[in-house]
Amino acid sequence: MGPRKSYLVGAAVILFFVVLAASIKTYHVYQRGLPSLEELHNIEPSLITKIYSSDEQILQEFYSERRILTPLNKMPRYLIEALIATEDNRFYEHWGVDLFGIARAFITNLFKGRIVQGGSTITQQLARTLFLTREKTLTRKIKEGLTAIKIERSYSKDEILELYLNQSYFGRGAYGIQSAALTYFGKEVDSLTLSDCALLIGLLRAPNRYSPLISPQLAQGRRNVVLENLADYGTITEKQADSLQKLDLAINPSIGPGGEAPYFTEMVRQYLEDKYGEAALYSGGLSVYTTLNLELQKKADSALYTQLDLLQKQMENTHSLRDQNYTVALVDTGAGKLKTKREYKKIQGALVAMDNQTGDLLALTGGRDFVETKFNRAIQALRQPGSAFKPFVYAAAIDEGFKPTDIFYDTPIVLTDGTGKEWKPNNFDREFRGPVTLREGLQDSRNLVAIKLLQKIGEQKAVDYAHKMGIRSDLLAVPSIAIGTSEVTLLEMTQAFSVFPNQGIKVEPRYILKVTDRYGNILEEN
Repeated sequence: MGPRKSYLVGAAVILFFVVLAASIKTYHVYQRGLPSLEELHNIEPSLITKIYSSDEQILQEFYSERRILTPLNKMPRYLIEALIATEDNRFYEHWGVDLFGIARAFITNLFKGRIVQGGSTITQQLARTLFLTREKTLTRKIKEGLTAIKIERSYSKDEILELYLNQSYFGRGAYGIQSAALTYFGKEVDSLTLSDCALLIGLLRAPNRYSPLISPQLAQGRRNVVLENLADYGTITEKQADSLQKLDLAINPSIGPGGEAPYFTEMVRQYLEDKYGEAALYSGGLSVYTTLNLELQKKADSALYTQLDLLQKQMENTHSLRDQNYTVALVDTGAGKLKTKREYKKIQGALVAMDNQTGDLLALTGGRDFVETKFNRAIQALRQPGSAFKPFVYAAAIDEGFKPTDIFYDTPIVLTDGTGKEWKPNNFDREFRGPVTLREGLQDSRNLVAIKLLQKIGEQKAVDYAHKMGIRSDLLAVPSIAIGTSEVTLLEMTQAFSVFPNQGIKVEPRYILKVTDRYGNILEEN
């Protein structure tokens, strides 16, 4: 071998090792920012948490990404082939990075003078979606390629396709192909037509730009490109593609569950977030089975709203002109009269229906309109119960040995508070009936009888009894407690009153029956 040849061989060997060393160093530098094998084997897409009624109807959904996992074998063949034909037609031939595809894209873009074709494989796109950002830098591109290679070594081709189609964003808040099928067509993914599949795959490049709900013409054009790709790929014939391209878009948008029983489901949401955390609630794919009876809830809402409307009309019809402030609505100068429009605050209310024996909350409404006000008057509003508190006083007295036939005098009384100020309680009808039995006193809600009975047993006895029956709010041990002057919540009163029909047994309110994770494992059962 001559000196020149020896020199060239030596230089080549040195160059080889330099390139090899540089490649190894580069790999190790970028390797530090790549997902570990454990992360690759434990990919868990963000899923919807669903809240169910007692008969397993969806009440509400909570999510950061609206995604419903679907196995590959439930997806139409045309959908998968449309994806491969459009995004990566050498998918089954490469090992995560397609060097041929990169070269082809480079040449095509060079001749076009702009980027019209990408070189990223399906696996690279998946790597970017799962683990990387969308910044357009060489560093990110190298990491994307290395991560794609690791994914290919960890998953089969079918598993990669399943991950990709469940992970991708299709616009309108739809993550994953099942959510996209429901969002745009109102049907399950396995019911999609070939034209439907082509449209959805076409959205992947730019979901907002090609949205059929925003730009139908662009969406149809993009769908037709996908159909052409299918013909080029050999899935369908040119004749079939031409025929399908003439079809209109069969869009039937769906908005998903509307959100039933919002005050109830908000109570559930707060509980879940406190116990399991925000990530589990909005991304964990929990299934939460509640006690709420949806049919009863609808009837409860109707009954409450009807009564509130009736009270609203009574209030508006009762108040006279001199008692109200008015707002000028219109001045008719021709007639010389002032027309006005009254402004009243909406009367609010709440309702709780509870099973006396189990404590199950069957219906709960916290106000007229959850959108207008999220304040839950069933569990948050402290209100004076008034005469509804009297049964606790009577129950405590019976426990002390008093009988329903014992006589008390419904007559005036003068009491003093802690400051020495006089208090002269009266009955609702401002009349006094003289001697009455305790049964009559409770039945007719006589204030003076309840107050005198309280004096006999002691204020603290009544307070302790109410707490024992389920009242958690602070109660003042004063004479006026007999007629319900301390504030409590509606849920507390409902629980406490359930003790009476339940033969003296107190049960705790229950609204969650079971919580399971995305795999069906039971996290809690009540």
